[in-house]
Order: sequence, then structure tokens, then C-alpha cells
Amino acid sequence: MSEDEEIARILEQRRRQMEKDLEESKRKQEEQKVIKTLSRIVFTPEARSRLNNLRLVKPQLAEQVEKYLIALAQQGKLKIPVEDEYLKEILERIYLSSRRGTG
Repeated sequence: MSEDEEIARILEQRRRQMEKDLEESKRKQEEQKVIKTLSRIVFTPEARSRLNNLRLVKPQLAEQVEKYLIALAQQGKLKIPVEDEYLKEILERIYLSSRRGTG
């Protein structure tokens, strides 16, 4: 394989990877838009604020809780809107169960 062919092959690989990364980025942005829209429906403003505060400290936990509760709401297994007090209870249960697991 000549040097030009090798460069062309590498460039083509890089182009494909960049396209794949761009598609993944677009997919994630779209997913975030959907979650944000559903979050406005499922949570009260106070509960959303609490989730956003949690997201600053524990982003992965906030995302998991948010997605889980949205899924339950979509299945009709959760009263909408989720009040801040109920969200606090859920977060407290998670905290206590994680303390028992490590303690």
C-alpha cells in the first residue's frame, strides 16, 4: 500500500469516526431535550430544583432518579406531578440503603 493510499485510508477512518461521534452527540442532545420536557410535566418546580441541586453534587444519581421516576410516571405507576416532599423521601431511602450497604 502506498503512502498516499495509507493516508487516504486513515482520513476515511477518521471521517467515519467523526460522523459516528456527531450522530451520538445529536442522539444524546435529543434524549436530553425529551427528558427535560418530560421533567417539566412529571415534577413540580420545587422537585425539579432539588434534582438540579443534586445534579451539581451527584450528577449520575440525579440522572438515574430522574429517568426512573419519569419511566414510572409514563407507565402510570406514579402520581403526577411528583412533589418535592415525595422526591425527598425517595432520595432519603436511597441514601439510607446505600449507608446500610457500606456500613
